[in-house]
Amino acid sequence: MNAIELPKFIIESMLDIDFYKFTMGQLIFHRYPDVHVKYALKVRTKDVHLAACVKEDYLRYELDHVRTLKFRSSELHYLRGTNEYSERMFKEDYLEFLKNLKLPPYELKRVGDDYELTFEGLWSEAIYWETLVLSIINELYYRALMAEKTSFEQDIVYATGKLRLAEKIKKLRANPKITFSDFGTRRRFSRDWQKYVVHTLAAEIPNQLLGTSNVLLANNCNLLSMGTNAHETDMGVSGVMHGDDDEIRASHNKVLEDWWDEYGFGLSIALTDTYGSDFFFSDMTKEQAEKWKGLRQDSGDPIEFGEKALRFYKKHGIDPKTKFIVFSDGLDIDTMVKITNHFRNKIKIASFRTTYGWGTNLTNDLGFSPLSMVIKLVESNGHGTVKLSDNLAKAMGKPEDIERFKKIFGHTVTLNESCTY
Repeated sequence: MNAIELPKFIIESMLDIDFYKFTMGQLIFHRYPDVHVKYALKVRTKDVHLAACVKEDYLRYELDHVRTLKFRSSELHYLRGTNEYSERMFKEDYLEFLKNLKLPPYELKRVGDDYELTFEGLWSEAIYWETLVLSIINELYYRALMAEKTSFEQDIVYATGKLRLAEKIKKLRANPKITFSDFGTRRRFSRDWQKYVVHTLAAEIPNQLLGTSNVLLANNCNLLSMGTNAHETDMGVSGVMHGDDDEIRASHNKVLEDWWDEYGFGLSIALTDTYGSDFFFSDMTKEQAEKWKGLRQDSGDPIEFGEKALRFYKKHGIDPKTKFIVFSDGLDIDTMVKITNHFRNKIKIASFRTTYGWGTNLTNDLGFSPLSMVIKLVESNGHGTVKLSDNLAKAMGKPEDIERFKKIFGHTVTLNESCTY
């Protein structure tokens, strides 16, 4: 792989996107199509200033190109067939909507050595920008770093990535009960590197790689498209149900109800930490806990979270062995082994089944420092949105909105660990 052999455009297909954008997108299209929203970029790596290394005209070039893309008939045909989890997952009215989709405009402004990048429009249309833009920015950033290296040094970068991938495969083979999915699209080193990693894993450990969140790769590699829900549904619906504090609080369970109505058991993995997992465990009903397949952990201490989940299920008289937990917060192979061993040792007292959504450390581990950044919903229906998390370093929102939502949801988390990924 040679760094000068670059694709004409970073994004060449509207399927080069995380699967959860479609699962959330259909729910929003059916229930909240006319809600106006705003998304914004946030770089969490404090010592990185994107405008100092990513040229503005390059970024605009890529963003402008994405707005010209349309779903091909073959791509819609593929989505029509992704029904492994539930019958007719994507309905014809939604696929027809995608056929005519044009992404709303973006606003890009340089402020010193940083960028302000926002997207406004109908939620049903703007939702698709997120992972496309993160993939673009990541690849432009690492292209800039690679351009500072000689050809020989660039070869060393790829050799380092291959050696680290080989070590991951070695440890996974030594722990055959670990299963995982590639969640690395949003912060990948490059499109071609993610493709290389996923192809290699599919060939070397096919029984442990469950699938990939990248829909284009899933299609091309004959893998399952993986993903369900993200924080933005909770955040967006809080702007719709915003009459008073009680209505905002009730918006959390409304999302659970909407999701079950849309997808049923097949996609019933609940993300727990938008307003703190303690609130989630107090808000999810016994009936919901019995019906839903499992949970996804995305912030805080994973073992502490798992223990809370065990207590939650046992309190409701539910056998944890019937449930899944998907761990997905800043994982590396050693953390995955640690989590697996902890809960495997408790199997005699009825533990749950674990699996992993493995992101940045899987698709961007070539020797460079990782870049932590997100694109999050910051406004919905004219109201500021909030993500609290089980780690305050991941919190999003205006300070006054964050304080209000902490009171509404009884959020008392004090953990504030910087985000590596």
